[in-house]
Amino acid sequence: MRIADVLARKGDTVVTIAPDRTVRELLALLAEHGIGAVVVSGDGATVAGIVSERDVVRRLHAAGDSVLDGAVSAIMTTEVHTCTPDDTVEGLMETMTARRFRHVPVVVDGALVGIMSIGDVVKRRLEYLQAERDQLTAYISS
Repeated sequence: MRIADVLARKGDTVVTIAPDRTVRELLALLAEHGIGAVVVSGDGATVAGIVSERDVVRRLHAAGDSVLDGAVSAIMTTEVHTCTPDDTVEGLMETMTARRFRHVPVVVDGALVGIMSIGDVVKRRLEYLQAERDQLTAYISS
C-alpha cells in the first residue's frame, strides 16, 4: 500500500503554524485539532520544520514556562524527514520505527501535500492484515 492510498482515505489536511508564532499558540492548535504535531511553514506549502507535544514538554522542562511566549522556531525540529505519496506504508513504518518519528510530512516537489502519523500507519497495516486474514479464512472455508 502506498502513502497516496492512505491520504486518499484520510484526507490531505495538514495543520501548519508560522515559525514566528508563539508556543502558546502552538499548544492551542494542538488542542483544537486533537493532534500531536504541527508542520512549521511560513507559507503553508513549504516545510520549515515540525514541532510536537514532546518538543514542548522537553523545552518546558529544560527552560521553564518562558518557552510558552517564545517563537515556535526556537523549539522546532529543522531536519525534517519527509516522504512522498509514492512511498510505501511498510517502508514508512520501518523508517518511523527505526528513527523514532511519530509524524512525517508528505511532500511533492517541495510542496506539503499531507502528513502521516504513526497511528495512520498502524491503522492501515492492521486493516491490511485483517483483509489478508479474511481472504485466507474464505479460501480455507471454500
